[in-house]
Amino acid sequence: MKFMKLAAAAASTLAIVGATAAAAQTTNLRIQTHYAPETVSGQLAQQYIDDIVEMSNGEIQVEMFYSSSVVKSVETFDAAATGILDCDMTGGGYQTGKNPAFQFVADIMGGYDTPYQQLSWLYFGGGREAAAPLYNKYGMELIGWWVYGQESFASSKPIEKVADFKDWKFRSPPGMETKIFEKLGASPIVMDFTEIFTALETGIIDGADASGLANNVGLGLYDIVKFANFPGFHSMPSDHLACNKAVFDAMPAHHQKIMKVGMEALALRTALTFEKKNAEAAALLRTQGVTLSQWAPEELAKFRAAAQATWPEFATTPEAKALVDAHMSYLTQLGLVSN
Repeated sequence: MKFMKLAAAAASTLAIVGATAAAAQTTNLRIQTHYAPETVSGQLAQQYIDDIVEMSNGEIQVEMFYSSSVVKSVETFDAAATGILDCDMTGGGYQTGKNPAFQFVADIMGGYDTPYQQLSWLYFGGGREAAAPLYNKYGMELIGWWVYGQESFASSKPIEKVADFKDWKFRSPPGMETKIFEKLGASPIVMDFTEIFTALETGIIDGADASGLANNVGLGLYDIVKFANFPGFHSMPSDHLACNKAVFDAMPAHHQKIMKVGMEALALRTALTFEKKNAEAAALLRTQGVTLSQWAPEELAKFRAAAQATWPEFATTPEAKALVDAHMSYLTQLGLVSN
């Protein structure tokens, strides 16, 4: 009798375990980033993947692609929306051709001073709520942002003041930046990350707006050109993780939560990491003969004025206008824009 009870209990336990195993759902994702794996941001992206796999106890599995290895950076969003990939880990700035509103979730330019201010808008100042309908409109779900701070130029000549932009040919991301710098006399040329090194080497461009100082070192840009500005001031992109909405909606709720909370961790880790990495990169570059220029307050004011004057010119859709209004409201609260 005792044996029969034990056997029944064992069978019941096995049934529960089997049911639990059957209920466990695996999420398999294909994600592409524009960063190279050897850059600081590429390494941070990998840390995010490691985190969500571990936190899900292996229920989330990711095939990660770097350096635009499946499609070009500008095509990653569409590749995820159409099922070639599942998620886009580049940035909204590549999608401004669809809707200029993407500029204002990607890189407002001339707005926030620090990544912490920008992240506070994104996560707690109404940014996520304002941006979600924009992503949903194109079949995507916004998971979160990560901001590495102000970018620095790489240049074959000094860029110390606004006047130095005259006739300066440089790699620019697409979007509002091209309008701002054209106003300031520069000649922006839109090209993919993967083309920058060769374009600098062959003299097609005089400089590049690529990334933060530490990432630029990882890309090898200062092996070719010997001028930079630090701290940066002109651009502070919010890289995003956006996934195919149908794919994301089909995921178990706890997988969705893991991915979103993981992005919040990545956001803080990224801001803190680059605070240190950029300072280390600056010290290293000085020993290697690279000239770093820090802009004077009056020159910074000229750039901010040109950038902010361009916001309403670029905000030509209802979604873009709504996002600019949201930014202006929060920037005013922070004292960065006066009424």
